[in-house]
Amino acid sequence: MEAVLTAQAEHIVAIDFLHVDTVNLTRLYALIMLEHGNRRAHLLGVTANPTGPWTAQAARNFLINTATDTDMQKLKFLIRDRGGQFTEAFDTVFADASLRVLKSPPQAPKANAHCERIIGTLRRELLDSMLILNEHHLRRTLTRYLEHYHTARPHRSIGQLSPAQAETRPPTPIGLTTQRVHRRAILGGLINEYQIAS
Repeated sequence: MEAVLTAQAEHIVAIDFLHVDTVNLTRLYALIMLEHGNRRAHLLGVTANPTGPWTAQAARNFLINTATDTDMQKLKFLIRDRGGQFTEAFDTVFADASLRVLKSPPQAPKANAHCERIIGTLRRELLDSMLILNEHHLRRTLTRYLEHYHTARPHRSIGQLSPAQAETRPPTPIGLTTQRVHRRAILGGLINEYQIAS
C-alpha cells in the first residue's frame, strides 16, 4: 500500500476536520486539505457547526477558487474518513471535478495518516501554545501559519525544503560568517523566520 501511495502521491489529496476549543469553551472545526505530493495544506473553512451542506459548500468554494491551478488539475484521488459531515453531496462535488473519493476503513486513522500528521503539526506547533477567541481569530491564525508552513517550514518528506522551495529549486547555501541574519516574528513571536538581512 505504501508503494502505491508513494507512486501516486502527486495525484492524492486528503481531507479531515481539526477541532479547536476557544477560550469560552466553544468548539470550532476547521476543514483541512493536504496535497500528498507537495505537502501543501489548504484551509477550506472554519465553522462551529460542520454540517453536511456546509462541508459540501466549503468543497465547492475551494474548487471554484483553485479551478485554474495546474497542481489541482493533476489530482485523481481524495482520501477522507467516514465522518457524518462528508455526505453524498460532498463526494459529488469532488466526483464532478474528476476525483475519485476513497473512504478510509472504519476506526482506522492510519489510513489517512498524512492528513492526521498535518493536524498534529497544527496542534503541536500552533494551537497548543495559543488561545483562540472565535471563528475569525482561528481562520486568521491558521491562514497565517499555513503561509509560514508553505514558504519557510522544512519538510522531511521533500528533502528538508519548504513546499515553495521544492516547487522551484533549493536555496543556494550561504556562508553565515559574512552575512547578517534578520529574525521576523510570526504570530506574535510564537514562530520565528530567519532571512539574510539586506
